[in-house]
Amino acid sequence: MSQPTTVAIVGATGSIGTQTADVIAAAPDSYEVMAIGAGSNVGAIAEMAARLHPRIVALADITKADELRSAVPAGIEVRCGPEALSSLATEAEVVVNGVVGFAGLPVTLAALEGGRRLALANKESLIAAGPVVQVARRTPGAEIIPVDSEHCAVHQCLRSGAPDGRDVRRIVLTASGGPFRGRTPDQLREVTIEDALAHPTWAMGPKITVDSSTLINKGLEVIEAVELFGPTHGVGYDEVEVVVHPQSIVHSMVTFSDGATIAQLSNPDMRLPIGYALAWPRRLEAAFGAIDWADLSRLDFEPPDLGAFRGLALAFAAGREGGTRPAQLSAANEVAVEAFLGGRIMWTAIPEVIEESLDRLVGTNPDTVDVVLHADAEARTVAAGVIKERT
Repeated sequence: MSQPTTVAIVGATGSIGTQTADVIAAAPDSYEVMAIGAGSNVGAIAEMAARLHPRIVALADITKADELRSAVPAGIEVRCGPEALSSLATEAEVVVNGVVGFAGLPVTLAALEGGRRLALANKESLIAAGPVVQVARRTPGAEIIPVDSEHCAVHQCLRSGAPDGRDVRRIVLTASGGPFRGRTPDQLREVTIEDALAHPTWAMGPKITVDSSTLINKGLEVIEAVELFGPTHGVGYDEVEVVVHPQSIVHSMVTFSDGATIAQLSNPDMRLPIGYALAWPRRLEAAFGAIDWADLSRLDFEPPDLGAFRGLALAFAAGREGGTRPAQLSAANEVAVEAFLGGRIMWTAIPEVIEESLDRLVGTNPDTVDVVLHADAEARTVAAGVIKERT
Protein backbone atom coordinates (compact mmCIF):
# COMPACT_ATOMS: atom_id res chain seq x y z
CA MET A 1 0.00 0.00 0.00
CA SER A 2 1.40 3.38 -1.02
CA GLN A 3 2.08 6.13 1.51
CA PRO A 4 -0.63 8.79 1.80
CA THR A 5 -0.01 12.13 0.10
CA THR A 6 0.72 14.83 2.66
CA VAL A 7 -1.37 18.00 2.48
CA ALA A 8 -1.22 21.50 3.97
CA ILE A 9 -4.47 23.49 3.88
CA VAL A 10 -4.01 27.26 4.06
CA GLY A 11 -7.21 29.25 4.35
CA ALA A 12 -8.56 26.16 6.07
CA THR A 13 -11.66 27.69 7.64
CA GLY A 14 -13.01 29.19 4.42
CA SER A 15 -15.11 27.59 1.72
CA ILE A 16 -12.17 25.97 -0.11
CA GLY A 17 -10.57 24.76 3.10
CA THR A 18 -13.69 23.15 4.52
CA GLN A 19 -14.45 21.45 1.20
CA THR A 20 -10.86 20.19 1.03
CA ALA A 21 -11.52 18.55 4.38
CA ASP A 22 -14.63 16.91 2.86
CA VAL A 23 -12.57 15.51 -0.02
CA ILE A 24 -9.93 14.13 2.34
CA ALA A 25 -12.63 12.57 4.51
CA ALA A 26 -13.89 10.72 1.41
CA ALA A 27 -10.43 9.19 0.87
CA PRO A 28 -8.88 9.03 4.36
CA ASP A 29 -6.24 6.45 3.46
CA SER A 30 -4.96 8.54 0.55
CA TYR A 31 -4.12 11.79 2.35
CA GLU A 32 -2.51 12.93 5.58
CA VAL A 33 -3.09 16.51 6.70
CA MET A 34 0.20 17.87 8.00
CA ALA A 35 -0.77 21.48 8.60
CA ILE A 36 -3.75 23.82 8.56
CA GLY A 37 -3.80 27.60 8.73
CA ALA A 38 -6.27 30.48 8.76
CA GLY A 39 -6.53 34.17 9.52
CA SER A 40 -7.88 34.68 13.03
CA ASN A 41 -10.79 32.33 13.73
CA VAL A 42 -9.58 30.31 16.73
CA GLY A 43 -12.80 28.37 17.23
CA ALA A 44 -13.08 27.19 13.63
CA ILE A 45 -9.42 26.23 13.27
CA ALA A 46 -9.44 24.39 16.61
CA GLU A 47 -12.52 22.39 15.58
CA MET A 48 -10.83 21.50 12.31
CA ALA A 49 -7.65 20.49 14.15
CA ALA A 50 -9.63 18.12 16.37
CA ARG A 51 -11.11 16.54 13.25
CA LEU A 52 -8.07 16.39 10.94
CA HIS A 53 -5.29 15.81 13.49
CA PRO A 54 -2.61 17.95 11.78
CA ARG A 55 0.88 18.29 13.21
CA ILE A 56 0.85 22.09 12.86
CA VAL A 57 -1.88 24.71 13.25
CA ALA A 58 -1.26 28.34 12.28
CA LEU A 59 -3.02 31.69 12.46
CA ALA A 60 -1.94 34.92 10.81
CA ASP A 61 -3.16 36.88 13.86
CA ILE A 62 -0.27 36.87 16.36
CA THR A 63 -2.52 38.16 19.15
CA LYS A 64 -4.42 34.84 19.13
CA ALA A 65 -1.36 32.67 19.94
CA ASP A 66 -2.16 31.90 23.58
CA GLU A 67 -5.84 31.37 22.85
CA LEU A 68 -5.00 28.97 20.02
CA ARG A 69 -2.56 26.95 22.16
CA SER A 70 -5.29 26.47 24.74
CA ALA A 71 -7.86 25.46 22.15
CA VAL A 72 -6.04 22.81 20.09
CA PRO A 73 -5.31 19.25 21.20
CA ALA A 74 -2.07 18.66 23.06
CA GLY A 75 0.98 17.86 20.96
CA ILE A 76 0.05 20.09 18.00
CA GLU A 77 2.61 22.74 17.12
CA VAL A 78 1.14 26.26 17.04
CA ARG A 79 2.43 29.05 14.81
CA CYS A 80 1.09 32.60 14.81
CA GLY A 81 2.12 35.81 13.08
CA PRO A 82 2.60 37.36 9.64
CA GLU A 83 4.83 34.53 8.35
CA ALA A 84 2.87 31.68 9.90
CA LEU A 85 0.71 30.80 6.90
CA SER A 86 3.50 30.87 4.32
CA SER A 87 5.65 28.73 6.65
CA LEU A 88 3.16 25.87 6.15
CA ALA A 89 3.92 25.72 2.43
CA THR A 90 6.96 23.49 2.87
CA GLU A 91 5.37 21.13 5.39
CA ALA A 92 3.60 18.90 2.85
CA GLU A 93 3.75 17.57 -0.70
CA VAL A 94 0.57 19.41 -1.74
CA VAL A 95 -0.31 22.90 -0.58
CA VAL A 96 -3.94 24.05 -0.92
CA ASN A 97 -4.00 27.84 -1.07
CA GLY A 98 -7.54 28.92 -0.24
CA VAL A 99 -6.57 32.29 1.25
CA VAL A 100 -8.88 35.06 0.04
CA GLY A 101 -7.41 37.96 -1.93
CA PHE A 102 -3.90 39.35 -2.31
CA ALA A 103 -2.96 37.99 1.13
CA GLY A 104 -2.48 34.60 -0.55
CA LEU A 105 0.63 35.72 -2.47
CA PRO A 106 3.22 34.72 0.17
CA VAL A 107 1.70 31.23 0.36
CA THR A 108 1.81 30.86 -3.43
CA LEU A 109 5.44 31.92 -3.65
CA ALA A 110 6.54 29.82 -0.67
CA ALA A 111 4.92 26.69 -2.10
CA LEU A 112 6.42 27.11 -5.56
CA GLU A 113 9.85 28.16 -4.33
CA GLY A 114 9.76 25.09 -2.11
CA GLY A 115 9.17 22.87 -5.14
CA ARG A 116 5.69 21.82 -4.05
CA ARG A 117 2.48 21.09 -5.91
CA LEU A 118 0.26 24.11 -5.41
CA ALA A 119 -3.49 23.52 -5.49
CA LEU A 120 -4.32 27.13 -6.26
CA ALA A 121 -7.70 28.60 -5.38
CA ASN A 122 -6.24 32.06 -4.72
CA LYS A 123 -6.33 33.63 -8.19
CA GLU A 124 -5.38 37.13 -6.96
CA SER A 125 -1.79 36.14 -6.17
CA LEU A 126 -1.18 34.86 -9.68
CA ILE A 127 -2.97 37.80 -11.26
CA ALA A 128 -1.20 40.49 -9.24
CA ALA A 129 2.28 38.99 -9.31
CA GLY A 130 2.29 37.01 -12.56
CA PRO A 131 5.94 37.64 -13.57
CA VAL A 132 7.23 36.91 -10.07
CA VAL A 133 5.12 33.76 -9.78
CA GLN A 134 6.35 32.56 -13.19
CA VAL A 135 9.94 32.68 -11.91
CA ALA A 136 8.99 30.69 -8.79
CA ARG A 137 7.07 28.26 -10.96
CA ARG A 138 10.32 27.22 -12.65
CA THR A 139 11.65 25.75 -9.38
CA PRO A 140 12.28 22.00 -9.83
CA GLY A 141 9.27 20.08 -8.57
CA ALA A 142 6.99 23.11 -8.47
CA GLU A 143 3.68 22.91 -10.30
CA ILE A 144 0.33 24.69 -10.20
CA ILE A 145 -2.89 22.73 -10.42
CA PRO A 146 -5.76 25.24 -10.54
CA VAL A 147 -8.61 24.58 -8.13
CA ASP A 148 -11.27 26.99 -9.44
CA SER A 149 -13.78 25.18 -11.62
CA GLU A 150 -13.01 27.00 -14.90
CA HIS A 151 -9.24 26.61 -14.93
CA CYS A 152 -9.43 23.09 -13.59
CA ALA A 153 -11.75 22.37 -16.54
CA VAL A 154 -9.25 23.90 -18.97
CA HIS A 155 -6.44 21.89 -17.37
CA GLN A 156 -8.46 18.71 -17.93
CA CYS A 157 -9.32 19.62 -21.53
CA LEU A 158 -5.70 20.33 -22.37
CA ARG A 159 -4.84 16.72 -21.59
CA SER A 160 -6.49 15.96 -24.97
CA GLY A 161 -4.01 18.10 -26.90
CA ALA A 162 -0.58 17.63 -28.40
CA PRO A 163 2.43 17.00 -26.12
CA ASP A 164 4.03 20.33 -27.04
CA GLY A 165 0.82 22.19 -26.17
CA ARG A 166 0.90 24.34 -29.31
CA ASP A 167 -2.31 23.13 -30.93
CA VAL A 168 -4.68 25.28 -28.84
CA ARG A 169 -6.83 27.63 -30.91
CA ARG A 170 -9.07 29.08 -28.17
CA ILE A 171 -9.90 28.78 -24.48
CA VAL A 172 -13.55 29.43 -23.61
CA LEU A 173 -14.30 30.28 -19.98
CA THR A 174 -17.91 29.87 -18.94
CA ALA A 175 -19.70 32.22 -16.54
CA SER A 176 -22.96 31.50 -14.78
CA GLY A 177 -23.96 35.13 -15.24
CA GLY A 178 -24.45 35.45 -11.50
CA PRO A 179 -27.70 36.56 -9.85
CA PHE A 180 -28.19 39.56 -12.17
CA ARG A 181 -28.02 37.94 -15.59
CA GLY A 182 -30.43 39.67 -17.95
CA ARG A 183 -30.89 42.82 -15.86
CA THR A 184 -30.47 46.21 -17.47
CA PRO A 185 -28.11 48.90 -16.12
CA ASP A 186 -31.13 50.74 -14.70
CA GLN A 187 -32.32 47.62 -12.86
CA LEU A 188 -28.83 47.01 -11.48
CA ARG A 189 -28.86 50.33 -9.63
CA GLU A 190 -31.44 48.87 -7.25
CA VAL A 191 -29.61 45.69 -6.17
CA THR A 192 -28.83 45.09 -2.50
CA ILE A 193 -26.04 43.30 -0.68
CA GLU A 194 -28.40 40.36 -0.09
CA ASP A 195 -29.18 40.22 -3.81
CA ALA A 196 -25.48 40.13 -4.73
CA LEU A 197 -24.77 37.33 -2.26
CA ALA A 198 -27.57 35.12 -3.62
CA HIS A 199 -25.60 33.21 -6.27
CA PRO A 200 -27.85 30.92 -8.32
CA THR A 201 -25.53 27.92 -8.61
CA TRP A 202 -22.41 28.19 -6.41
CA ALA A 203 -21.91 28.45 -2.64
CA MET A 204 -18.87 30.67 -2.10
CA GLY A 205 -17.48 33.25 0.29
CA PRO A 206 -18.88 36.80 0.18
CA LYS A 207 -15.99 38.43 -1.71
CA ILE A 208 -15.90 35.96 -4.59
CA THR A 209 -19.71 35.86 -4.69
CA VAL A 210 -19.86 39.62 -5.22
CA ASP A 211 -17.07 39.30 -7.81
CA SER A 212 -19.20 36.75 -9.63
CA SER A 213 -22.19 39.09 -9.60
CA THR A 214 -20.15 41.88 -11.25
CA LEU A 215 -18.32 39.48 -13.65
CA ILE A 216 -15.06 40.91 -12.27
CA ASN A 217 -14.39 37.37 -11.14
CA LYS A 218 -14.56 36.22 -14.75
CA GLY A 219 -12.26 39.04 -15.83
CA LEU A 220 -9.72 38.00 -13.21
CA GLU A 221 -10.04 34.44 -14.48
CA VAL A 222 -9.19 35.62 -18.00
CA ILE A 223 -5.94 37.11 -16.69
CA GLU A 224 -5.32 33.94 -14.69
CA ALA A 225 -5.88 31.77 -17.76
CA VAL A 226 -3.23 33.68 -19.71
CA GLU A 227 -0.81 33.41 -16.77
CA LEU A 228 -1.50 29.70 -16.27
CA PHE A 229 -1.61 28.47 -19.84
CA GLY A 230 0.14 31.15 -21.87
CA PRO A 231 3.71 29.98 -21.17
CA THR A 232 2.96 26.35 -22.06
CA HIS A 233 0.28 26.69 -24.74
CA GLY A 234 0.92 30.04 -26.40
CA VAL A 235 -2.38 31.49 -25.18
CA GLY A 236 -2.86 35.27 -25.15
CA TYR A 237 -5.83 37.55 -24.60
CA ASP A 238 -6.99 37.17 -28.20
CA GLU A 239 -7.31 33.42 -27.61
CA VAL A 240 -9.49 33.63 -24.48
CA GLU A 241 -13.25 34.08 -24.71
CA VAL A 242 -16.00 34.32 -22.09
CA VAL A 243 -19.51 32.97 -22.60
CA VAL A 244 -22.43 33.01 -20.17
CA HIS A 245 -23.72 29.53 -19.37
CA PRO A 246 -26.41 29.75 -16.65
CA GLN A 247 -26.63 26.03 -15.87
CA SER A 248 -22.95 25.93 -14.76
CA ILE A 249 -22.60 22.40 -16.14
CA VAL A 250 -19.93 23.12 -18.78
CA HIS A 251 -17.10 24.54 -16.71
CA SER A 252 -14.93 25.57 -19.64
CA MET A 253 -13.85 24.46 -23.10
CA VAL A 254 -10.78 24.31 -25.32
CA THR A 255 -10.89 24.48 -29.11
CA PHE A 256 -7.93 22.90 -30.89
CA SER A 257 -6.31 23.64 -34.25
CA ASP A 258 -8.34 20.96 -36.05
CA GLY A 259 -11.63 22.53 -34.95
CA ALA A 260 -12.39 20.01 -32.19
CA THR A 261 -13.75 21.49 -28.97
CA ILE A 262 -13.28 19.56 -25.73
CA ALA A 263 -15.43 20.51 -22.74
CA GLN A 264 -15.49 19.42 -19.11
CA LEU A 265 -18.98 18.87 -17.69
CA SER A 266 -20.15 18.18 -14.15
CA ASN A 267 -22.67 19.48 -11.67
CA PRO A 268 -21.44 22.51 -9.69
CA ASP A 269 -19.32 21.09 -6.87
CA MET A 270 -15.98 22.60 -5.86
CA ARG A 271 -14.93 19.29 -4.34
CA LEU A 272 -14.32 17.98 -7.87
CA PRO A 273 -11.54 20.45 -8.78
CA ILE A 274 -10.13 20.20 -5.24
CA GLY A 275 -9.99 16.42 -5.56
CA TYR A 276 -8.48 16.72 -9.03
CA ALA A 277 -5.63 18.84 -7.65
CA LEU A 278 -5.03 16.53 -4.70
CA ALA A 279 -5.00 13.34 -6.80
CA TRP A 280 -3.08 14.69 -9.82
CA PRO A 281 -1.97 13.11 -12.12
CA ARG A 282 -4.47 10.41 -11.17
CA ARG A 283 -8.15 11.00 -10.52
CA LEU A 284 -10.00 10.84 -7.25
CA GLU A 285 -12.02 7.68 -6.73
CA ALA A 286 -14.83 9.52 -4.92
CA ALA A 287 -17.25 11.09 -7.43
CA PHE A 288 -18.26 14.70 -6.85
CA GLY A 289 -20.55 16.53 -9.25
CA ALA A 290 -21.54 13.49 -11.30
CA ILE A 291 -24.34 14.24 -13.78
CA ASP A 292 -27.62 12.37 -14.01
CA TRP A 293 -28.12 12.70 -17.75
CA ALA A 294 -31.81 11.90 -17.47
CA ASP A 295 -32.28 15.15 -15.53
CA LEU A 296 -30.19 17.39 -17.81
CA SER A 297 -32.58 18.88 -20.35
CA ARG A 298 -30.65 21.78 -21.88
CA LEU A 299 -27.38 23.72 -22.04
CA ASP A 300 -27.59 27.42 -22.90
CA PHE A 301 -24.85 29.82 -23.97
CA GLU A 302 -24.92 33.57 -24.62
CA PRO A 303 -22.42 36.43 -24.84
CA PRO A 304 -21.85 38.52 -21.71
CA ASP A 305 -23.50 41.94 -21.53
CA LEU A 306 -20.45 44.22 -21.36
CA GLY A 307 -22.66 47.29 -21.02
CA ALA A 308 -24.25 46.06 -17.80
CA PHE A 309 -21.15 44.26 -16.50
CA ARG A 310 -18.30 46.64 -17.25
CA GLY A 311 -15.79 44.92 -14.98
CA LEU A 312 -15.11 42.20 -17.54
CA ALA A 313 -13.93 44.71 -20.14
CA LEU A 314 -11.80 46.47 -17.51
CA ALA A 315 -10.05 43.19 -16.73
CA PHE A 316 -9.34 42.43 -20.39
CA ALA A 317 -7.86 45.92 -20.79
CA ALA A 318 -5.72 45.59 -17.66
CA GLY A 319 -4.46 42.19 -18.74
CA ARG A 320 -3.52 43.41 -22.20
CA GLU A 321 -1.69 46.42 -20.72
CA GLY A 322 0.21 44.10 -18.40
CA GLY A 323 2.81 45.19 -15.88
CA THR A 324 1.27 46.11 -12.55
CA ARG A 325 -2.13 46.84 -14.12
CA PRO A 326 -3.63 43.47 -13.10
CA ALA A 327 -2.35 43.99 -9.55
CA GLN A 328 -3.89 47.46 -9.43
CA LEU A 329 -7.18 46.16 -10.83
CA SER A 330 -7.34 43.34 -8.27
CA ALA A 331 -6.47 45.63 -5.35
CA ALA A 332 -8.95 48.34 -6.33
CA ASN A 333 -11.63 45.68 -6.72
CA GLU A 334 -10.97 44.26 -3.24
CA VAL A 335 -11.35 47.73 -1.73
CA ALA A 336 -14.51 48.44 -3.72
CA VAL A 337 -16.11 45.10 -2.82
CA GLU A 338 -15.32 45.66 0.86
CA ALA A 339 -16.96 49.09 0.63
CA PHE A 340 -20.03 47.59 -1.04
CA LEU A 341 -20.35 44.85 1.58
CA GLY A 342 -19.98 47.54 4.23
CA GLY A 343 -22.87 49.50 2.74
CA ARG A 344 -20.73 52.49 1.74
CA ILE A 345 -21.17 52.28 -2.04
CA MET A 346 -23.74 50.89 -4.44
CA TRP A 347 -23.16 47.70 -6.42
CA THR A 348 -22.97 49.71 -9.66
CA ALA A 349 -20.15 51.82 -8.16
CA ILE A 350 -17.76 48.84 -7.95
CA PRO A 351 -16.54 49.02 -11.58
CA GLU A 352 -16.68 52.82 -11.44
CA VAL A 353 -14.30 52.87 -8.47
CA ILE A 354 -11.98 50.44 -10.24
CA GLU A 355 -11.92 52.44 -13.47
CA GLU A 356 -11.35 55.77 -11.73
CA SER A 357 -8.59 54.26 -9.61
CA LEU A 358 -6.81 52.85 -12.65
CA ASP A 359 -7.07 56.24 -14.37
CA ARG A 360 -5.15 57.78 -11.44
CA LEU A 361 -2.45 55.10 -11.36
CA VAL A 362 0.58 54.44 -13.56
CA GLY A 363 1.61 50.90 -14.42
CA THR A 364 5.16 49.64 -13.90
CA ASN A 365 7.10 46.42 -14.41
CA PRO A 366 6.39 43.99 -11.53
CA ASP A 367 9.79 42.30 -11.60
CA THR A 368 10.09 41.88 -7.82
CA VAL A 369 7.73 41.16 -4.95
CA ASP A 370 8.42 44.62 -3.53
CA VAL A 371 7.17 46.26 -6.73
CA VAL A 372 4.00 44.17 -6.58
CA LEU A 373 3.46 45.00 -2.92
CA HIS A 374 3.91 48.71 -3.65
CA ALA A 375 1.48 48.57 -6.59
CA ASP A 376 -1.08 46.77 -4.47
CA ALA A 377 -0.75 49.20 -1.55
CA GLU A 378 -0.86 52.26 -3.80
CA ALA A 379 -3.95 51.02 -5.61
CA ARG A 380 -5.72 50.36 -2.29
CA THR A 381 -4.93 53.88 -1.11
CA VAL A 382 -6.14 55.43 -4.34
CA ALA A 383 -9.32 53.32 -4.39
CA ALA A 384 -10.07 54.25 -0.77
CA GLY A 385 -9.67 57.88 -1.73
CA VAL A 386 -12.05 57.48 -4.66
CA ILE A 387 -14.64 55.90 -2.37
CA LYS A 388 -14.22 58.62 0.25
CA GLU A 389 -14.90 61.26 -2.39
CA ARG A 390 -18.15 59.47 -3.23
CA THR A 391 -19.46 59.20 0.33
